[in-house]
Amino acid sequence: MERFAIRGHICYSEDKNRIQTIEHGYAVCENGICQGVFDKLPGKWKGIPCIDHGDRLILPGLVDLHVHGPQYTFRGLGMDMELIDWLNTHTFPEEEKYQDEEYAKKAYEIFVDDLLHSATTRVCVFATCHKEATLWLMKRMEEAGLAGYVGKVNMDRNSPEGLCEKSAGKSAEDTEAWILEAAGLANVRPILTPRFIPTCSDELLEKLSALRKKYRLPVQSHLSENQKEMEWVRSLCPQAACYGDAYRLHGLFGGECPTIMAHCVYSNEEEIRMMKEQGVFIAHCPESNANLASGIAPARRFLDMGLKMGLGTDVAAGTSLSLFRAMAMAIQCSKLRWRLQDQRMAPLTAEEVFYLATKGGGEFFGKTGSLEKGYEFDAVVIDDRMLRHARALSVKERLERLIYLAEDGQIQAKYIKGKQVLPM
Repeated sequence: MERFAIRGHICYSEDKNRIQTIEHGYAVCENGICQGVFDKLPGKWKGIPCIDHGDRLILPGLVDLHVHGPQYTFRGLGMDMELIDWLNTHTFPEEEKYQDEEYAKKAYEIFVDDLLHSATTRVCVFATCHKEATLWLMKRMEEAGLAGYVGKVNMDRNSPEGLCEKSAGKSAEDTEAWILEAAGLANVRPILTPRFIPTCSDELLEKLSALRKKYRLPVQSHLSENQKEMEWVRSLCPQAACYGDAYRLHGLFGGECPTIMAHCVYSNEEEIRMMKEQGVFIAHCPESNANLASGIAPARRFLDMGLKMGLGTDVAAGTSLSLFRAMAMAIQCSKLRWRLQDQRMAPLTAEEVFYLATKGGGEFFGKTGSLEKGYEFDAVVIDDRMLRHARALSVKERLERLIYLAEDGQIQAKYIKGKQVLPM
């Protein structure tokens, strides 16, 4: 039985309304599971190994529900474009390069290394349609000690020649082969990834639905991100009541199918009702939505209605793997929506965005994203001493400053499922 404790200033969420803080507290791990947080180490754990992180902050590992691994190479480019033009100009030409395994390995190595050194411990990644490159990415993430889901992207229509899979049958065949080859991985698992409705035929969606049932896999995709995109979906799927219904008609929208849908900027009443009833997770990607001028998702409404939601960095429409930046942008965008669009919906708070980046998004993985008893032991230790100040700050105030001022270089230690992955 493996037991240890870490000591420092501990911050975590039990719910969306309050950040729990304990100065010089102890978090105890037993066989990869958190046994709770204590101001003094209980007697039954006296003598177990304890790493004292001094004046540093200890947080639950952060959760990224939506990021594109192959796009990491061109983050910061094309930020003056909207979605469809940006995809055609930057995304698709870059993703075509991943048919070259050597290029894919070089690019993914940088992505994995930077992800490892970030505050993120759980992640849902879009790869490309290339089976071999996607499998290599998964294996490299596993070797690094990371945990999460990676998806081989599916797209058999309305796509560049170099990315458009030959047929729905070939796409499904390659996807099943990839699922089987990834079966031996413990912490990085496959997730079905139809890119979005415009690039996936009904036949392909039906075949993916069959694979979902056969292998009991989750699904990730995009939903109601951009107005032109939504018009396109309406023309392609006139039988669907809304964008989300185009997935639901093929059994790829929640219910027995754990599902993440990124963006949901323009989700209408029917779509919101459907997401709540089906338990669909929303990946709120505020920086991406701002950079591509997509709009501002009604995150306050989703949160108040009790929809399942977390945050996504959405690199490369988002420019950074930092979920602290995503938290800050979530607050800032909610303020703009409140001021300019709908003053009935109050801006998000620091407590709420911290919850979304930890326990809210972590729910997709099970009992993850908190340091409460019974949760998988994911934690990051952050040294904020380089953020100089003259005034005395509480632990919560130090955390709140990190939301706006943090840089990934401040990560001092990182634990995933009870295993220390940084420093190596």
